[in-house]
Amino acid sequence: MTQILFKNIDMEGLNSIDVYESQGGYKSLEKAFAKKPDEIIEMVKASGLRGRGGAGFPAGLKWSFLAKDVFPRYLACNADESEPGTCKDRELLEKTPHLLIEGIIITCYACRIETGYIYLRGEFQHASDLMDQAIEEAYAKGYLGKNIMGSGLNLELYTHLGAGAYICGEESALLNSLEGMRGEPRLKPPFPAVEGLYGKPTVINNVETLCVVPWIINEGPEKHSALGTEKSKGTKLVSVSGHVKKPGNYEVVMGTPIREIIYDMAGGIRNDNQLKAYIPGGSSTPMLPASKVDVLYDYESIQAAGSMLGSGALIVMDHTVNVVEATLRLAYFYMHESCGKCTPCREGTRWMWQLLNQIQEGTGTNEHVDKLLDISDNMSFKCFCPLGDAAVAPIVSGIQHFRSDYDELIKKLTTDTVAG
Repeated sequence: MTQILFKNIDMEGLNSIDVYESQGGYKSLEKAFAKKPDEIIEMVKASGLRGRGGAGFPAGLKWSFLAKDVFPRYLACNADESEPGTCKDRELLEKTPHLLIEGIIITCYACRIETGYIYLRGEFQHASDLMDQAIEEAYAKGYLGKNIMGSGLNLELYTHLGAGAYICGEESALLNSLEGMRGEPRLKPPFPAVEGLYGKPTVINNVETLCVVPWIINEGPEKHSALGTEKSKGTKLVSVSGHVKKPGNYEVVMGTPIREIIYDMAGGIRNDNQLKAYIPGGSSTPMLPASKVDVLYDYESIQAAGSMLGSGALIVMDHTVNVVEATLRLAYFYMHESCGKCTPCREGTRWMWQLLNQIQEGTGTNEHVDKLLDISDNMSFKCFCPLGDAAVAPIVSGIQHFRSDYDELIKKLTTDTVAG
C-alpha cells in the first residue's frame, strides 16, 4: 500500500534534520524553486489534494483565492487538532516536523507569503518544543530566513500555542486567537483568503494537508491523482480508536473499505465482540450502524452513507455500548467547548446535555427524545459556526439508528413506575 506520510514515520531520529535529509528531506525545494509560484498552485490543483482538516476543500483552489496584489500575506498552519478521536497531526508534528516545514516553505513560495505561523493545540507543549527545535535547525541550514536557496523567498516561521479551546480549530477563531483576542469565530465573508490575519490575505491549511505537498512536488501531481477514487485523491491518515484491538494511526489509500480498516489494520473488535456502531470522521460527524461497515473510506462514499469523512477519526463502538451514554459524553464536550457567542449553540448544547442526562439516569420520557430532535433542528445550520452542527450530529444520528437504546432506558422508567 502506498505510504506518502508514514513511509518512514517510525524511523529513529527522523525528527532531526540530518536523518530527515538522509531520507530525501528538503529535496523538493529545488524542484519547487525551479518553477514559477503559479505553476506550483496548478500542480497542487492537478493533484486533487483536498484539505485534510475536515472540510475537504481543494487545497490548490483555496490558495488561488488569495486577494490579488495585496501584501503582506500570511500562512497559518492549523495544528489545533482538538476534534475528539483525532490524533494523526500530533504524530506528524512529533515524529517528522521537518516534513511540515518543507510543506510550509513550498506553500509560502507558491502563495508569495513571507510569514508563517504554526498554531498548536494548547496541550501540545511537547510537540511545540520539537517543532521549535526543528525550525531552529531549518534556519541553521538555510531553509528558513532570507533568500532561501537563492530563490528570492524570504520566510519567517513561528509556533504559537493556543489555550486548549476546541473552537480555535475553526479557522477564523484561530485567527482571532493568533491576534491575541478571544477565540471566537468571525463572520464570513470576508473569508481569510481575502481578509484574514491582521486583515491581510491568509492561507490556512491543516498539518496533514501541508505535509503532502512535498510528495506532490517530488513525484508529480499525476501520481497523486492516480491514487484513490475519482473525486477523493491520494491517501488519508485515519486515527482509529475505541473498541478495537490495535488502536492507532493508519495511512490508507482513499476508497479503502472501512471493514478493512477496522478488521485488518486495527485487528478487529476487542474480545471478538460484535461491531455496533462507528463514527467515521471524528465526534462532529454522524455515527453509522454496523450494517454500513462496507462503506468505502472517501469523502463521497461516506457522505452517501449519511455521514462525513471529517478529520479522519474512526471511533469504533462494540455491542456492549449504550448509544445514549456515548452521546451524553459527546454532548457534554460540546456544551463545555461552546464559546457562547451565539444563542442556539450556547443554550442548545446545555439543554441537550440536560435532556440526555435525564434519559441516561432513567427519568426521561419519549417527550425528551422529541425535544432533542426539535432542539437539533433549531441548531442545525443556524449557529454562527459549525460547532452547533457538530453538537447535534451524534444526537440526531444516534436517535435515527439506535432509537431502541433510548427506548430501553425510557421503558425502564415506565416499568419501574408501574411496579411502584
